[in-house]
Amino acid sequence: MPAPPRQPTDLLSILHQVWWRLDAALDLEMLRWSATLGALEALQCGTTAIIDHHEGPNAIEGSLQVIADACADVGVRVMCAYGVTDRWQDDGSLWPDDTTPPPAMTAAARRGLEECARFINAGGTGMVGVHAAFTCSDETLEAAANTANDLGVGVHIHVAEGAIDTPAGARLQHLAADDWLIVHCVHLDRDLPGTLAHNPRSNMNNAVGYARPAARGNTVVLGTDGIGGDMLEEFRLAYVAHRADDVTASPETAWQWLGNGTTLMPDAATDTVTWNYDHTDSPWHLAFTPGVRALRVERADGTVLLEDGMPTRVDVDEVRAKAGEQAARLFSRL
Repeated sequence: MPAPPRQPTDLLSILHQVWWRLDAALDLEMLRWSATLGALEALQCGTTAIIDHHEGPNAIEGSLQVIADACADVGVRVMCAYGVTDRWQDDGSLWPDDTTPPPAMTAAARRGLEECARFINAGGTGMVGVHAAFTCSDETLEAAANTANDLGVGVHIHVAEGAIDTPAGARLQHLAADDWLIVHCVHLDRDLPGTLAHNPRSNMNNAVGYARPAARGNTVVLGTDGIGGDMLEEFRLAYVAHRADDVTASPETAWQWLGNGTTLMPDAATDTVTWNYDHTDSPWHLAFTPGVRALRVERADGTVLLEDGMPTRVDVDEVRAKAGEQAARLFSRL
């Protein structure tokens, strides 16, 4: 994508200058090939399940099925969510006051909740998504929690990623539940129920600080926040970040976080991955061995999804070419 109009200097300016502009430019065709390429690259890293959080105010209806179908084409499992937000006002403009949450639910947030419900009611594997409390009204947070309860699923929400969202803990305390997926929690000022998704690479990339997940009582899982699908690499970085904060830390802790992912998507535990390295059951080996790659991925029913490091269901060259075409379209819109 082209350089942002102004140099971002903190999380909020990164959101304004990069991610929110990208969100607004997406359409379903871009989403399709982005999801296909992301799933393909994840599979080549031995990652067989993805938990996704999509936002795009001009690509809401049908978006979760597009993502699910793209992942199914590759053979990767996916749990989808549309991340509702009130930052896009009904006139199409951004909520201008970054210091207070928007006052009421917007039409786009309502449509996002309806997309989550439609997808899940149709049999899709999903959660109700929320961007972050600081871009949502109390009405939208309540509606998201109620929608999730009605559907029998959890809420997937970014929580206190940056200091601007520190009030999230107080606003979510009466809503959060054990089946929620609370993401980042770098500046969370209290305990909240739910599974905590730790994203060390993303947190470093946005310079928001270290979340200290080991100090919390939640079950911790590892995520990438969309920066690739190589979970072994994320494990290594999670260990290094933990060690930088606590010299007594060992890779076993980050290894446990990586393994906890199957508590959210247990079917992934039945997939068999063959690697180009012998010691893939040893966190001490893997923490210090770069270049470990998946050679073969096989489902429990014998379906082979990756052979000799290449996907069996899609053509890599075609996917990259199609994704390149959509990247050019995205570039022109930005």
